[in-house]
Amino acid sequence: MFKDSKKKFWPRAGLPRGAGSVIFGTMNKIVVAYSGGLDTSVILNWLKETYGAEIIAFCADVGQAEELDGLEEKALKTGASKCHVDDLQAEFARDFIFPMMQAGAIYEGQYFLGTSIARPLIAKRMVEIARSEGAAAVAHGATGKGNDQVRFELTAAALAPEIEVIAPWRDERFRAKFPGRAEMIAYAESHGVPVAASAKKPYSMDRNLLHISYEAGILEDPWYDAGDLRNREYFTTLSVLPEDAPDAPEHVELSFEKGHCVAVNGQTLDPLGVMRTLNRLGGKHGVGRVDMVENRFVGMKSRGVYETPGGAILHFAHRQMESLTMDREVMHLRDALIPKYAALVYNGFWFAPEREAIQALVTESQKHVTGTVRVKLYKGGIHAAGVRSPVSLYNPHIATMEADPTKAYNQDDATGFIRLNALRLKVAAGVHQA
Repeated sequence: MFKDSKKKFWPRAGLPRGAGSVIFGTMNKIVVAYSGGLDTSVILNWLKETYGAEIIAFCADVGQAEELDGLEEKALKTGASKCHVDDLQAEFARDFIFPMMQAGAIYEGQYFLGTSIARPLIAKRMVEIARSEGAAAVAHGATGKGNDQVRFELTAAALAPEIEVIAPWRDERFRAKFPGRAEMIAYAESHGVPVAASAKKPYSMDRNLLHISYEAGILEDPWYDAGDLRNREYFTTLSVLPEDAPDAPEHVELSFEKGHCVAVNGQTLDPLGVMRTLNRLGGKHGVGRVDMVENRFVGMKSRGVYETPGGAILHFAHRQMESLTMDREVMHLRDALIPKYAALVYNGFWFAPEREAIQALVTESQKHVTGTVRVKLYKGGIHAAGVRSPVSLYNPHIATMEADPTKAYNQDDATGFIRLNALRLKVAAGVHQA
């Protein structure tokens, strides 16, 4: 009934099983998302032991900096047959961060979606490696309580439905074997897994080109003040606390073409260069620091602390540019879609047709968003300091409170405009107040 292969097939459709639980036999190869930390190191070894498969480690460089040092050697010592460490930073900035910034996306009014937007890129590359390596499955270390499991697996379903997804933290065998950190450390030691068994950090972190996030541990108490000056050593990876920022403000100019930032302070830069430059400038002045309780897709509330210095500047400046160049109704239409777009990114639907449809509208809306914005950075704040454009829709002769030399606007016209808009209100008042 089945083909003689380690990758099993549906008998009638002749197709590999879709992303889900691994049921039929042993996987030949498994590509695992690997960071080098305790969890993914133990997962790598456990997968090899449990499934009898060749394990290929994969790490996406999306801006973790020194966190990647020695990763390949560590993966091989842990039991991987090979380790892919792929620099995806340029693609991340160009194809993920910038389109999202064009959309003005921000989740629940505060979160710049730093972790959310990185996951579809990581998962995309992971399934590409699985296909090139002939692997039947991919695996990740996301827990069953978080959003990342959804983001990874929805991406796999959209891009490579034939590839299985293994989620150890949703496997009762794995949870029974590792009920806590102590058991994981003991397992690592007994299996020769090279993991430093240091004291657990008082929170968890995730860093990339757009931001760094902190959650769990001491942050599970929403009354805990992560911005207290005594926490300088904890939450200041990409930015200083506002109190520690320079006493003098700094002006920064961002040039835009069709909604994309193409230069900073007159220097032409690609998207990666823009993000690196703005991160440095924003971090210096303590901007883009967010502390919020958000609603996870899986149903619970979660407290997160975020540093997004460059992203905060870019988001603010882009909005300023739009205010001068974007048609009112087009802007309002796009703005009505921002919560939906942000939720799609947050919930893992980057490769869903509805996100791509909204993106097409966003791209069309941005064709005249061109010009230069000047912002002032000071003590954690981003302030508007000027905007200009060769395609500005702002006409000072029409907007002036003085006499209009162009005669483009006749104030008498407002009388009929108001009378017509007031008609339904007068009718309703006459009925309901009678």
